[in-house]
Amino acid sequence: MIVWSLFLLAVVFILALDLGVFNKTPHIISTKEASKWTLIWVTLSFLFSGVIYWLYTTNYIANPDKLEPSVAAMKFITGYLIELSLSVDNIFVIAIIFASFKIPQKYQHRVLFWGILGAIVFRGLMIFFGVMLINKFTWTTYLFGAFLIFTALKMLFSGEDEDFHPKDSFIYKLLGKVIPITSHMDHEKFFILTEKGKKAATPLFVALIVIEVMDVLFAVDSVPAILAITSDPFLVFSSNIFAILGLRSMYFFLANMLAKFSYLEYSLVAILAFVGLKMLLHDWFHVPEWASLGFIALSLLVGILVSLKFGKEKILTDSDSEQQ
Repeated sequence: MIVWSLFLLAVVFILALDLGVFNKTPHIISTKEASKWTLIWVTLSFLFSGVIYWLYTTNYIANPDKLEPSVAAMKFITGYLIELSLSVDNIFVIAIIFASFKIPQKYQHRVLFWGILGAIVFRGLMIFFGVMLINKFTWTTYLFGAFLIFTALKMLFSGEDEDFHPKDSFIYKLLGKVIPITSHMDHEKFFILTEKGKKAATPLFVALIVIEVMDVLFAVDSVPAILAITSDPFLVFSSNIFAILGLRSMYFFLANMLAKFSYLEYSLVAILAFVGLKMLLHDWFHVPEWASLGFIALSLLVGILVSLKFGKEKILTDSDSEQQ
């Protein structure tokens, strides 16, 4: 429990430092600033794998799966890369939500900051119950594996998804029944008083709630995916948290160039299919950790390279077809 407590305290400290010091004054986060923080978070995540190695060497953390320190470190990195890659779709949705509610760029960081706090709580609960199910009912491993295969096939054959309109969503309509919603904003405030003296939710709060709900929906895919790598609670939770903490800077880094990575979707399909098959075949076929890590890293690399080479042509083709 000491390691868990220290880890959670470190996360709280980092978030407090982020909002209270580095982003105390609302400002537009440039691509240069976002790329710097993206690099910092990725570096910290890979360095933390060294901490994982040390923790599992010294037995300072519970090791229910009796993992070797090197295997535990590799499982952490593999889980982190899976969570990071599956976050790409989340970034697309966040960009749509911000555009729909006309959230100024300088206030977007605040919304994402509070969104991360909620994501940590929801992910923690989903991981707790997911690990409990797998440990108590081993057959749920096959259920999670089949679900990941289904998700991969759905992504592959669904074609172009219908445009997502946050203001038409169920959560927006439900929120409007609970509290009045106003289109006016007052700096970073989530609530303001209307001319009639009633408290109303600003677009910032509405965007926050929609983002939280969408994160829960995305976690339905991502949590089973990482449970295919390991059911060790600390490895699953810590890799999730590092991916979530780096999501904000990655959003600002990628927000203006999302269209360039149009082929990355196929990488996500390959990753989901791979981890799904790994769960289904775990009793008959063991995939070494280095092979899992290599496949996931290679899938991401190929998706990025193909997107950079052919993404522009695909954008132009889609644009021409829309005009016709």
